[in-house]
Amino acid sequence: LVLLYFSPKHQSMMKMIHKRLKRFFGSTSVKKRGVVSEEKADKSFKGCGSPSVFHATMVIFWEFFAWGLMTTPTLSAVSRAFPLYTFLFNGLVQGIKGILSFLCAPLIGALSDAWGRKSFLLLAVFFTCAPIPILLLDSLVYFVAVALSGIFAVTFSVVFSYVADCTSEENRSFSYGLVSATFAASLVISPSLGNFIIEYSAGGERDVILLAAGISILNVAFIIFCVPESLQEAVRKSSWGSSISWEHADPFASLRKIGNSPELLRICVVVFLSYLPEAGQYSCFFLYLKQVVKFTNEGVGFFIAVLCILSVLAQTLLLSFLMQYLKYKRTIIIGLCFQLCQLLIFGLSTDKVIMCMGGVLAAVSSITYPGISALVSRNAEADQQG
Repeated sequence: LVLLYFSPKHQSMMKMIHKRLKRFFGSTSVKKRGVVSEEKADKSFKGCGSPSVFHATMVIFWEFFAWGLMTTPTLSAVSRAFPLYTFLFNGLVQGIKGILSFLCAPLIGALSDAWGRKSFLLLAVFFTCAPIPILLLDSLVYFVAVALSGIFAVTFSVVFSYVADCTSEENRSFSYGLVSATFAASLVISPSLGNFIIEYSAGGERDVILLAAGISILNVAFIIFCVPESLQEAVRKSSWGSSISWEHADPFASLRKIGNSPELLRICVVVFLSYLPEAGQYSCFFLYLKQVVKFTNEGVGFFIAVLCILSVLAQTLLLSFLMQYLKYKRTIIIGLCFQLCQLLIFGLSTDKVIMCMGGVLAAVSSITYPGISALVSRNAEADQQG
């Protein structure tokens, strides 16, 4: 990082990062078709200021901060509810959630293109976080609720559409990296904070669940009162209550459309083949660290914190550097190579030191998702980002 900062060769890149950070924190909007400009913002937009990446990152941060607090209570709950088939039932829960997301994501995306982003961002966050307080009542009902929450568990998709509305194409990959980095940043201290509360508070896990539920409520309130609509009225295909065709809601129709675009088809194959093993890994990874590798709760929290700090650096500094000099395709290939290495390490070893090395590789591989998202967004019209 020191060499990168002081090298004259890379001064232009550092200026670019500085400029984009100013745009990010300054809530600057870009004038383009379908995007709200500061000078001509739609008067019907409600919220604080003009739509910006800042609003999107705050929503992501608080949603996953709440779920980060739930790391240890969830691990304990799945062990209590399914003591004999812990990994099997954990996989079934995540699988059902994924199937429901696949069936419902095209509809939510099409509706957000037609009726605006804010309402569906609110629905996604509300229903994704709704299972949290249920854990106070019954573990089994909690996992049923988690599985069913997949109907609206598309927060990242709606957030990326929101970001696409208020950024230009040249800044979009950096903005997507910031959103993904914010997700990682939200998990830096939240699992460890949850463990600390469990150990030192009188209520234990109950206090952690209540805190996570309270943060989720605040996030919903933030969306209602502070997040402005990003999609201009002129770009929306219809107004609230207007009907849309079943073709927009049919996930299989979306799959058939992929064949009409060779480039999109190749991207979808890359996404499927990379996410197939990674989704299986992440759905049970922290449970695996605790039960197989024998990490303590504090060890799991520390591992998550270090992994997320490195992911933040990878998705901001490293991603910007690679995008500037290597562009989309090579950046994605580098991310996939690191993903291959970390999957091999986690699949072949149970040594704690080697696991930590795999975590470093996993952090670098996190550049793949914002890289692919930026590539897809570049090939989509302003009214098709959802």
